[in-house]
Amino acid sequence: MFITQKHLSRRTVLKGMGVTMALPLLEAMVPVGRALAQNASNKTRLVAIEMVHGSAGSTALGATKNMWSPAAVGSAFDLSPSSLMPLDAYRDYLTIVSNTDVRNAEAATPPEIGGDHFRSAAVFLTQSHPYQTQGSDIRSGTSLDQIYAQKFGQETPIPSMQLCIENVDQAGGCFYGYSCAYTDSISWASPTEPLPMIRDPRLVFDQLFGVGGTPEARAIRRRRDRSILDRITRSVDRLKGDLGTADRARLTDYLDDVREIERRIQKVEAFNSSGEHRELPGAPIGVPDSYTEHVKLMFDLQALAFSSDITRVIAFKMSRDVSNRVFNEAGVTTGFHIASHHQEREDRITDLAKINRYHVSLLPYFLDKLKNTADGDSNLLDNALIIYGSPMGNSNVHNHKRCPLFMAGHAGGKLKGNLHLKAAEGTPMANVFLTLLQDQGLEMPQFGDSTGTFELNKAMETTEAG
Repeated sequence: MFITQKHLSRRTVLKGMGVTMALPLLEAMVPVGRALAQNASNKTRLVAIEMVHGSAGSTALGATKNMWSPAAVGSAFDLSPSSLMPLDAYRDYLTIVSNTDVRNAEAATPPEIGGDHFRSAAVFLTQSHPYQTQGSDIRSGTSLDQIYAQKFGQETPIPSMQLCIENVDQAGGCFYGYSCAYTDSISWASPTEPLPMIRDPRLVFDQLFGVGGTPEARAIRRRRDRSILDRITRSVDRLKGDLGTADRARLTDYLDDVREIERRIQKVEAFNSSGEHRELPGAPIGVPDSYTEHVKLMFDLQALAFSSDITRVIAFKMSRDVSNRVFNEAGVTTGFHIASHHQEREDRITDLAKINRYHVSLLPYFLDKLKNTADGDSNLLDNALIIYGSPMGNSNVHNHKRCPLFMAGHAGGKLKGNLHLKAAEGTPMANVFLTLLQDQGLEMPQFGDSTGTFELNKAMETTEAG
């Protein structure tokens, strides 16, 4: 049961049968005489998002038509021709870095040729070359998100979370001599330890709110209770009695968000267990058939995790290499992998650009959530670093040059935003990642195949548009 106090700890939770619910930052958690901003977490929330198959803009045609990055560098850029157009309303939070390479995803020896899809995911956040094996002796590198979690994640109940949209539970060997472990995860706790990724929103929800017990016990409780909030009603009422007006309103909004997300998950589960035709018959019961709905649910859960400071580090894999999923919402009926092998035909490159734009168009939903969630005297988007990119460039030829990459959020003041920066030819993406880590206070001289740091807050005079 919740024990009332005049001053609440930031780690105060509400408890009920099988439920432990963290709270958003409240004014009552701030000692008397101290500003809310001073008590707010000064740690940047990190989200690292991988999208597979590169981008249409990495082709020769796509570069001339600015299908991914804008033509102009600096701040006066036009996003309208590009797949980044859906982010235009958030350009003040947007830092685009074009023309970087991911060399460690390239084949290093003749037997590795052709296996780009099956090592790329393991390279994205590690920027390290995977050891080719189908056995248990896998090896890559420690990923950016885990380096960050090892430094800052120990302060939160869950040091980091690993989420995904596509099926990533294959076992054994995949193709071209690579273990499926390389394609199953983008998050590596050590060079030999890829972390499992969660696809089912229900499992994420239960992890966030401490719904313990066996899967069977959890299923029984869900049938008996309309909501986990029913199990903490007395704790909520007792807490509200000791809160001021602003805190009660903030708590009510937070609990309403929890209830709404739970309701949507329950609706998905009800449909998927009804016997109706499913587009994804092999997916877990909590996974929506709709890609858009699935991604939004995962973004909602991430926003809740950040607002309650359950975690500050998330890796999010939004697709799987060689996935041939059809994205009708993009206005394209060609499967994703087939569209990525466009044979340099303009019509098919254009289809890939539409898919790229559709994927990017889902991100503003998340940015809205973060911007509208208070974090001290600021908001979560100001204090977030969202990395979105791909370790592949022109997927038609499986190359890893001119790879798509941008950051959203102000990273706790380290990124000013509204910038397009074009890297010099041959610049490793690892240079950008090294700089991001150093800017957050991690003292490390190198990351992956980095050759130096990268200026992220101003366009260099020698940079040219293209």
